[in-house]
Order: sequence, then C-alpha cells, then structure tokens
Amino acid sequence: MPSFLTDFSNIIITDPFFYLVAIPAVLIFGISKSGFGAGFGSLAVPLMALAIPVSQSAAIFMPILLATDLLAMSALRKTVDKPLLKFILCWGVLGVVIGYFTFRVLDSHVVSGILGFVTLLFLAHRLLFKQPDHPVYLPKWFGAIMSTLGGFTSFIAHSGSPPLNTYLLPMRLPPLVFSATLSYHFFALNMAKWIPYVALGWLDRKGLATAIVLLPLAPVGVWLGINVAKRVSQQLFYHLVHTGMFLTGLKLLWDGFQ
Repeated sequence: MPSFLTDFSNIIITDPFFYLVAIPAVLIFGISKSGFGAGFGSLAVPLMALAIPVSQSAAIFMPILLATDLLAMSALRKTVDKPLLKFILCWGVLGVVIGYFTFRVLDSHVVSGILGFVTLLFLAHRLLFKQPDHPVYLPKWFGAIMSTLGGFTSFIAHSGSPPLNTYLLPMRLPPLVFSATLSYHFFALNMAKWIPYVALGWLDRKGLATAIVLLPLAPVGVWLGINVAKRVSQQLFYHLVHTGMFLTGLKLLWDGFQ
C-alpha cells in the first residue's frame, strides 16, 4: 500500500460500529436532500452520535453539509427571498453564538440529553401538527425566537430546520423559494460555525479525514431518494424513519441522565 494511503488510514475512525451507524446517517441525509423524506436529515447527527460524541459527529458532517449546500445554492440562486433570508440569518447567527458560549461549559452527557430532547421534539412536531391550507404569517418576535433556536440546534447537531420550519412552513412559500432561502441560510450558518468549532477543538485531522471517506455517500443518498421514491411509498419510509428517530432520541436522552 502506498505510504500516503497508510498515513490516511491511520488517522480516520476505524471503529466498525461507527460505520454501522454513520453510513445510514449520511445516506438518510442524502435522501432527505433529494426531496424524498425531506427534513429527516436532522436525524443524521443524532444517529452518528450513538457511536461517537455529539461534538465529533457535528464536526464530521461539516464538509458534507457545505458540499450539498453549494450544489443546492448553484441550482436555486435566482429564487432566494432576500428580505426573509436577512431576517432569519441575523437571528440564526445569534443562535450560533449562544451555542458556542453554552457548549464551552456543558458536559458531554448534557449535550447528548439536549440533542435527544430536540430529536423527540422534532418528531412530536412532525406527528402532532398539520400545516394550514392557507398562508399564515406569524409574528416577527416568534420568527426571531425560532430562528435563534434554529441557529442553536444547528450549532450542536446541524439540526436547525425543525425550529425554523415552525415559522416558515405556515407561510406556504413556493417550493423553490423555500428551498433556496434555506440553502443560503444554512450555508451561511455552516460557514459561521467553522471558527467556533475550531475554538472548541471539535475539528481535527481524524474528523476531517473521516468526513472525506463518507462524503461520496451523500450523492448516493440523493440518487437513492430519487429512485426509492418511485418504488416505496412515502408513508412506509416515514414510518421507518419515525421509529428510528424515536429510538435514537430516547437513547440520547437516556445518555443525558447518566
């Protein structure tokens, strides 16, 4: 084996259980980006966190997120709602700042517990609340709170969509406007997270090398989502993901009390 491959294999994560959960996590993330099972990319970090610390899971997903965001941005750049983007991004960055200062003092078990709670809260929102049939514009103060919370949950687990969606979905924006605005929003948030991630020591050679190994699975997940949508009902897919989300959320919440 060439020496550079040997050196590379020495710095990636080698635990088989990690790849047992990481591979499905990245595939689910890619599937959600295809539009099939949209929103379930939020399960990726919690799933990976079953094998490694939450902070390391979040760091590994950074390059994957940036790559997929860039693809989406290039395709949707003409349909961004710029005033809405400016509003949610300002508050989202505040959430990232809060996440940085909060997680400097939190124990890893507390982080797992918070992530488990957020996962179960997202699941409850998916199951209990239905979208209205007409556009509803909620108050700006509510949008500020949800955008800040979205920045915070994005910081800890790249799971900023659930809180933000509670503000955006009732608006019933055109699909391309919705997707484009969120793509630019989360790309900017992800870029803003690089500095605090480095400051907290979350980004290291092992995490980045492992991310490179997993990165090709994201477009595979997109391809699977497009093709599975033709053969499997969304109802069955949602049942499977809901079950996985429930069990993952419970496990992480349990870890928070250890």
